[in-house]
This record gives sequence, C-alpha cells and structure tokens, in this order.
Amino acid sequence: MSTVVLSVGSNLGDRLARLQSVVDALGTRVSAVSPVYETDPWGGVEQGPFLNAVVIAEDPDLDGRGWLDCAQALERAAERLRGQKWGPRTLDVDLVTCRDESGDVISREDGLTLPHPLAHLRAFVLIPWLAVDPDATLTVTDAVVPVSRLLADLPAGDRAGVRVTPLVLGVAA
Repeated sequence: MSTVVLSVGSNLGDRLARLQSVVDALGTRVSAVSPVYETDPWGGVEQGPFLNAVVIAEDPDLDGRGWLDCAQALERAAERLRGQKWGPRTLDVDLVTCRDESGDVISREDGLTLPHPLAHLRAFVLIPWLAVDPDATLTVTDAVVPVSRLLADLPAGDRAGVRVTPLVLGVAA
C-alpha cells in the first residue's frame, strides 16, 4: 500500500473543473481532499491566480513511479503543455510525498524526486495539506519535520497569499 500527497493547481480555463477532474479520476483511491484555496502565483511569472488543493490518495499497486505516471496522465488529460517554468497551466499535479510500509519514499531518480524538493517552501502546498492532515510531516534534507513548523517558518506574506474559498471538490462515495 502506498499513500501519496498530491498538490493540484490550475490558473487557466475552468480552474475548479480541472481540480475536480483529478478527484474524479482517482475515484475511490481518494482518502482526503482539502478545501480549495485561491493563491498568488509562485515563481515570479506574471499570470492570474491559481486554485489549489491537496489530495491524499492510496493505492496498493502504485509506487512512486506509478504515482508519477498517474499524475502526468491527469495533466495530459487536461491538455497540459509544459512551456514556461512556473508559468500558467491548465493543471499541475505534483507529487509532494509518497509513503509505503517502510515510510517516506526517497527518490532522486531521473524525473522522480521525492519528496518534492520545493514543497517545504510553498505555502500553497503546506496550508491545504495541514487542513486535511494536521499531524503531517515532510522529510526535508534527511530530517522528518512537522509541516506546521515548515509553514510557520515561511514569510507571513507567503502565507497571506493563500486564501480559502467557499469552493468544494466533490468526492465519490
């Protein structure tokens, strides 16, 4: 059994429908979905705000590479084009962390870096994650750190750029 934390975001087209497409495609594998947040763009590229959420999912048959393949398939289904780094996108599905029976999956393979190397710097990942898992931890530089501490260490302006919305992602029963 593996459990993955996915950060999903969109700032093009029907942003909410793009996020919902991830939840729908994962179906009964979804164990938790955060509230939806509107967030300022990250990375210095001029663009519109994102809708972001965190989805936690489980699958006995997927490992880190399997989850990456799944995430990329979801992006392709949303017609994601990989153009400008940190630029606008129809759908971004990032693997934040993957855990199996032995703990956090650590990977530095070509194309698969786990845990996500920038997750600890992104309020738009940490805030939604804490909303569904207040005891979450993340391995950062070989140390397991509470996500709440990582969030507290971010600048106040970064945290203020993540605003909860009344929007909700539906989960299949």
